[in-house]
Amino acid sequence: MPKSKNTFSSRRRRLVQRAVHAGWAWVRRTGAVTAERPGRLRFGALGTGTRLAFPQGTVFGEPWIRLGDHCVIAEQVTLTAGLMPDLDLGPEPILSIGDGVVLGRGSHVIADTTVTIGSDCYFGPYVYVTSTNHSYDDPHKPIGKQWPRMEPVEIGPGCWIGTGAVILPGTRIGRNVVVAAGAVVRGAVPDHAVVAGAPARVVRRWTPDDGWQPPLRTPAPVPIPDGITPEQLLALAELDAEGLAALRAPGETGPEGARGTARPATTARSRHTGRTGQ
Repeated sequence: MPKSKNTFSSRRRRLVQRAVHAGWAWVRRTGAVTAERPGRLRFGALGTGTRLAFPQGTVFGEPWIRLGDHCVIAEQVTLTAGLMPDLDLGPEPILSIGDGVVLGRGSHVIADTTVTIGSDCYFGPYVYVTSTNHSYDDPHKPIGKQWPRMEPVEIGPGCWIGTGAVILPGTRIGRNVVVAAGAVVRGAVPDHAVVAGAPARVVRRWTPDDGWQPPLRTPAPVPIPDGITPEQLLALAELDAEGLAALRAPGETGPEGARGTARPATTARSRHTGRTGQ
């Protein structure tokens, strides 16, 4: 019996789809920018382990852009130094990004004057950071033709900048600050604060004397202890309430008020599933 034309067409479409996906994966790998493979971009510094995903957004003034080690720059991120390409901006960097910084997809960092981002900052998608703002002093001239105002921007280390946030010229953000999604920030933000809104304001802050005010509504997450293996984590995922109670340390009270005795994860897993811990 002859093969159906539709079956052949479906198979051909699958083969074409696989080829397209494989080709696009190759293009993304090849087009990524690293210190070993900078392509056409010649940054003032491009740290070890740092990667700019492909496709990149607009990038110019890269001799005055310095990126630290182990940064992740997602797709379509714009990084610019100076008002336009091919300007001589002097001996000092204009845009400085510390170690371990993550810039989410579609974000923009526009550094017409100095912008500094501290180490270990994480940016969600579509964050906009700029050191330049339009001026509208002259009511008789189009705003786009008036000379802009420029003020340095500084973002301290360890900050989390939420999706769609806007950081305006003159902003000074302290260390370990949370900027809520969609916030519009201008001015000084103290260390260990949470800001939200447009314009942004401090909605929570930590100090050594008072802790978090207002108090946090949920307990802090407990990190995974050192030395825990993937196999042990999988074993824990299979436990029911009785199995979890058996794992608690002596004298430890769980959510139900039960006290348990610590046991190895593999032993509890065997008891729960009927399998050995191998």
